[in-house]
Formats: sequence, C-alpha cells, structure tokens
Amino acid sequence: MKKESLKREWLPARTIALSFFLVICAGTFLLWLPISAKENVSTSFIDAFFTATSATCVTGLVTVDTATHWSLFGQTVILLLIQIGGLGLVTLVSFFNVMIKKRIGLRSMQLAGESISTTDFKDVYSLLKFIVRFSLAIEGIGALFLMLTLVPMYGMRGIFFSVFLSVSSFCNAGFDPFGFEAPFCSLVGFYQSPMLLFTIACLIIVGGMGFGVWSNVLSYKRSHHLSLHTRLVIFSTIALILTGGLFILMLEWNNPQTLGYMTTGEKLANSLFLSVSSRTAGFNSFDLNAMTSPGKLFICLLMFIGAAPGSTGGGIKITTMVVLASTVWCALRGLGEVYILRHQIKKNIVYKSLAICAVAVVVCIIASVGAGFNLGGSDPNWGINTFFEAVSAFGTVGLSVGVTGEASLIGKIALILTMYIGRVGPVSFALALASAPRPSKAVIMPEGKIMVG
Repeated sequence: MKKESLKREWLPARTIALSFFLVICAGTFLLWLPISAKENVSTSFIDAFFTATSATCVTGLVTVDTATHWSLFGQTVILLLIQIGGLGLVTLVSFFNVMIKKRIGLRSMQLAGESISTTDFKDVYSLLKFIVRFSLAIEGIGALFLMLTLVPMYGMRGIFFSVFLSVSSFCNAGFDPFGFEAPFCSLVGFYQSPMLLFTIACLIIVGGMGFGVWSNVLSYKRSHHLSLHTRLVIFSTIALILTGGLFILMLEWNNPQTLGYMTTGEKLANSLFLSVSSRTAGFNSFDLNAMTSPGKLFICLLMFIGAAPGSTGGGIKITTMVVLASTVWCALRGLGEVYILRHQIKKNIVYKSLAICAVAVVVCIIASVGAGFNLGGSDPNWGINTFFEAVSAFGTVGLSVGVTGEASLIGKIALILTMYIGRVGPVSFALALASAPRPSKAVIMPEGKIMVG
C-alpha cells in the first residue's frame, strides 16, 4: 500500500524542478571556489548563487561582470551551466541513456516526454537524439560564423568568445564575454557589426522556436505536413519580430542615447536585433536604461510573451499568447468555443493558458517590489525599471536597466526565485510544490450563475 501511494505522489514536474535546483547548487559551489574568480578569492555566496541560477535558468542577469570577475575556469563553468540549463539535465541524462541503449521504463519515458514537451511516447527516443545533435550542430555552425568577426579582432581569444557567445545565444542565455571593453556592456560595441548581430539573432530564433517545431519542419519533405503548433510558432515568431522591430524603431528613432546617433540602416538592424533578443535572449546593442518609458514598456511586453514551448527560451510562451488572444476574439464574437486556424482548442488548454498568464503577472508584480527593495530614491524611473528587471527575470531574458547590479540582498533573492520560476514554468513550479492529484469519484456539482463584465 505504501509503495503504491509513493507512486501516485510522483510527478515529472517535481523531478524536473529538482534537477534544475541540483544543477544550480553544483554551479554555486564551483563558482564559489577561489579558482573561479580572477582575483583567486572566493566570490560571495549570494553572487555565486545568483550567477549559477542565472546561467542554469538561461537568463543572463548578473551581479558581477562575466569577463572581469570570473576566471577562464569560472567562465567555463558558466558556459556548461548554460548548456545544461538550455537543454535540461533530464533531457541530457535521458539522451545518454538512449545512446548506451539502456532500457527506459514508463516513468522515465513520462519524465523525458515532460522535459522535451511531448506527450507522444513513440517520439521520445527520436526527439531526444534530434535535440542534442541539432543543438550541437547549430552551436558549432554559429561559432564558425562568429569567428569571422571575433578572431580578426581578438586573435585566438576570439575562438573562445565565439563558442561562448554561440552557446549563450542558442540557449537564449544572454551572457557575454566582452566586459573587459566596458563592464556590463553586452554587445553595445558591436552595433555596427551586421554580420555578428545577424548570426546571434539567427541563433536566438532557432533556439527559441522549439525543438519539436524544427523536427517537424525538417521532416516536412517526407511527411508533407506541418502541425498546427508548428504553424502557429512560425507565424507568431515572424509577426512578433517584425512588429517589435517596427515599434522599437518608432519609439526610439530620435532618442540620441539609443538609436538617434545611428544611420538609417543601423537603426533598422539594431531595432530588429532588440526585437529578437528581448523575447528571452538578453543581448543589447545600445543602452537600455536610456530608452524612453514607452520603449521600456513595450520591451516588457515582448519579454513577458517570450519564446515557444519546448525551446531554450522562457516567458509565458507565444502559443499561450495566441490562445489567450483567440479566446478573447471568440468571446467577443459570441462563440462558445475557442478556434484557431479552423481547429477547436480544448478547454483545458485555455484554462492552462489563463492560469499561466495570471500567475506570471502576479509573480512579476511581487518580484518588482522585491527587486526594488531599498532602492527607490529620487529616480523618477524607479517603478518602471524595477518592473522591467522583474519581467526580464521571469522571462529568463537577462536584459537589464541597472537594477540587478544595485539590488539589495532581498532584491537578489527575489530575482533568483523569479528566474527559477520562469525557467521551470509557473504551472510546473506550482505542481512541483503541490501534492499529486489522487483519483476521486466523479461528483456532479450544481451550476453556479455569476455575472461578469
């Protein structure tokens, strides 16, 4: 009886959440070691913990500059945490089990399926192999293209920079190794390098669209079929990139501290790059703190939406946004069901989308209060800046307007928890804390009539 009870209480979401926490703990220990810092002294526990969380949750927010604070060993640890966090520890372990032809039981199949966002067990084996091989191939190609720009500039160091930047971009992490040029500078020094910006943008897009989508696209020649999910992700991604670039261009066109000093071509390239990056990657090619308030709010919206399910990115996910928008549209038309591209959407998907969005809003509001604890002061942009940082943490984006670097201990803890919830997913995080649902007899409830609107 006790054994059966334990089986009922097991949840894949709990195991996945625990796996991320264990990776963070291991990363914290390694980054805390003196060998990880350039000064060869132990980094403070909170900064090591924050960096390990940010890397594992592929966010990119940092309390100490990656290039100037961490040694080559420390940067390598961060690189490995990004790779593990981007693909997921459960995914990697399941992949290696498949490669050594170890027999996988039903529970392990469920866990692997949950990790790679698929419910079809027959696809688990092939999708696990595809994810790892596809990731390494794309990161390798990206690194080669980045070397064309970085090796001539930095010599042999450019090879490490290219690999680091390629992995960070594909995993939508936002960590960069260029702080020796100027602390926390991200890619500001490369706003005139279209080749580098284009390569990084492509890596971000590929990593953010989801492995299931790419598997479907690459098999189209054989199957001649694109699933509804794939079509929604592709169309929504293109629409968000173009719309985001247009709005950023209009809002910042004459701002002398952002796009104002650039040529027309540079303005177009950098606005499109930020539109791509702000949906979970965290790279910026101009000063975000100098953006107008409407510009910052629009970036918050893009960060909140995020990437696609089953990808290396975060946010509430673009398909969640599409379901919510379709729900509103169908309700305004008086329809009793939700339809997308002539497909009826199940109510449990609609309910889950509403739950994700509602929890995400609450988490971001609470996190913004925590992140701004003991800051405030006379800064007129204090409110929007702390909210910006909180949404960036939840969406595992990593774009910063300077709040993280000045945050108090409470503020750092709030951002750490927010990054973790954002990477695991708000609903999965709640499920990981809750008891597993137990089967119960069907109970017919009386209909409740409530007036809304």
